Amino acid sequence: MDFTAIDFETANSSGASACSVGLVKVRDGRVVDRVHWYIRPPFPHDEFSEWNVRIHGITPAMVADAPGWGTRVAGLREFAGDDVLVAHNAGFDMGVIVKSSEALGIAVPDYRSLCSLQVARRTYHLDSYRLPVAAMAAGFEDFSHHDALADAEACAAIIVHAAARHEAGDIEQLAHITRVRLGAIGPVAVRDDRAAHGPMALQ
Repeated sequence: MDFTAIDFETANSSGASACSVGLVKVRDGRVVDRVHWYIRPPFPHDEFSEWNVRIHGITPAMVADAPGWGTRVAGLREFAGDDVLVAHNAGFDMGVIVKSSEALGIAVPDYRSLCSLQVARRTYHLDSYRLPVAAMAAGFEDFSHHDALADAEACAAIIVHAAARHEAGDIEQLAHITRVRLGAIGPVAVRDDRAAHGPMALQ
């Protein structure tokens, strides 16, 4: 069970306003490495909304001297390698990668992804599948929600626990058993789409 869990916090409602990211590397079902980075959002996506600051506590001063996405995406590639990226509500986090890259005019990195929210829905019977509730079901409690690194660790715990419950040996098998489709961004998404739709997709 090898993957990298990821979580972003944003400065505002723009997907290109990433201001923090947490990454957790899992090998054989165990956390082997973790990292947290602040990110300076690019203009014109750099305004911090009061609502977002209230949620995650990150202020403009905290990211003023932080590298931008162009530097951090290189760090992401180095840290995660070819791993499947796992996130709670993965559409949001993968969207941040896509929109942040597009805002800077740089290539969107090639990644497949699995949504721990969807996996949780097909693994547990809960009143809510928000990250703190799903993480508690996986035995991961008392973490600082909306801290990007803590959220990534919680996400990793859900996937490891769900894999054990479903007796899945890897991410692809877990996705198959739970009937959760692996997402994709970057060139691999185009290849996956062509493979799914056949030659007609090229016409």
